[in-house]
Amino acid sequence: MSAVTWTSKANDGPARSGLLRTPHGEVRTPAFMPVGTRAAVKAVDSDDLIEIGAEIILANTYHLMLRPGADLIAELGGLHGFMSWQHPILTDSGGFQIFSLEPDISEAGANFASVYDGARVELTPEEAVKIQERLGADIAMVLDVCVGLPAPREEVETQMRRTLRWAERSLTAHNREEQSLFGIVQGGTDLDLRAESARKTAELGFAGIGIGGLSVGEPADERNSALEAAVAELPDGIPRYVMGLGDTDGLLDAIARGADMFDCVIPTRLARHGRALTRNGDFNINKVEFTSDESPLDPQCHCRTCYRYSRAYLRHLVRMDELSAHRLLTIHNLTYIFDLIAGAREAIVSRAFHDYVESVNSHRSDSSTYL
Repeated sequence: MSAVTWTSKANDGPARSGLLRTPHGEVRTPAFMPVGTRAAVKAVDSDDLIEIGAEIILANTYHLMLRPGADLIAELGGLHGFMSWQHPILTDSGGFQIFSLEPDISEAGANFASVYDGARVELTPEEAVKIQERLGADIAMVLDVCVGLPAPREEVETQMRRTLRWAERSLTAHNREEQSLFGIVQGGTDLDLRAESARKTAELGFAGIGIGGLSVGEPADERNSALEAAVAELPDGIPRYVMGLGDTDGLLDAIARGADMFDCVIPTRLARHGRALTRNGDFNINKVEFTSDESPLDPQCHCRTCYRYSRAYLRHLVRMDELSAHRLLTIHNLTYIFDLIAGAREAIVSRAFHDYVESVNSHRSDSSTYL
């Protein structure tokens, strides 16, 4: 039996709510995973994350294999001990980060230059699995080949099929019983390739399925069609994880199509640039109109930042480049995302998800994708 299991609790059309069980605790789905690339979610610590409501976080294999190294992390208790987070952790394989470095891809694996010192590094599907086993995450991801979109169909198909072959090798290499391995669907926005990739990845018997290679420049309607094509081929009894998705519209679109798990740097990255996500749209706290504004970022928000600090004070912190501004805005933005997802879960259970989406959209004055 897999170390990680998912149980459906409620459905409203394709949208579904469930419970992900892992060796380090349970996660209610739909679920958003804050990105702790280097074993740290930028600007906040484990206590902050627990208070905000995080139930699972993501760390990055590519970065951690280079600094400080998987062996050191293993010696210090794995990621859970190393970062003092005794809750579920998912590690991605580094495929997306490697893609951004213009690597040399062969059947053996990926060869790329380290972002830290420029040294050449080779990562195979087998080594990606072994590194994640040493890191000790509850969920590991196979190494995949991500293709920037738009791209020629021939290139998308070539790398989709390579990802499938790598997935088989990853399954053979995986031995850690208390860790589950997820496969990854590729295929760009070609609906036939997406469907084939999803079907053949599911046939391999993974504990869960990641849907990768989206949110890389394609229009929202093409992303949604690709999601529908993939989800239609996936079994009901395992979690579906849309990788790298974290804007309001994208999250609700994906949940409506049956997705369960998400991660993205959007809420934390925007916070470090002074941008707040709210129920009425996002805005930049740097604007002069907030100079003497005594109201919170979002009057309906229950986070520590909104409870205690005014827009005027937060604007001052940002303009003075105070580090506390990063933390306070990150706490708020993550709270916004968690509240959005919690609202979706509740709406699915009460079979009112469509009305919930309409309500969210009616309150947002900014339809930006935050990119």
